[in-house]
Amino acid sequence: MRLILRHAVAHLGEAGDLVKVKPGYARNYLLPQRLAYRATEANVRRIEEERRIREEKARRAYLEANRRASRLEGLTLEFRARASEEGTLFGSVNVRDVLERLETADFGFEVDRRAIVLDDPIKTVGEHVVPIRLHSGVETEIRVVVEAETD
Repeated sequence: MRLILRHAVAHLGEAGDLVKVKPGYARNYLLPQRLAYRATEANVRRIEEERRIREEKARRAYLEANRRASRLEGLTLEFRARASEEGTLFGSVNVRDVLERLETADFGFEVDRRAIVLDDPIKTVGEHVVPIRLHSGVETEIRVVVEAETD
């Protein structure tokens, strides 16, 4: 029996997949649990159209992320902070600080806070590389330069 999955089912497929299962499995489990629906011609056409639209949206999002990455590429953000003589900051430069500096730069788009991949806050003076993940396949890096504040 051919079915279209509404939700991901372990060892069977993901939502939207067209699968072939035994009639008993469909009748006794998948259909009553509303995990799938029958693969009629109309449903197959509808699911193919939805898949085409979803793929087109994903392609557009990927292209937009590439465009944004090219605008961020080579960017250098400079911070001044109080530091000890050894170069250790009395505070730190964290994701929020980088995000605020990116927002003031006005690139024509906003960078999501979760896109900034900074495992630990920056706590030393110097140049640091901060990855920015804009999409699942698009990542760019910006330079963050932290200088000691002079009194």
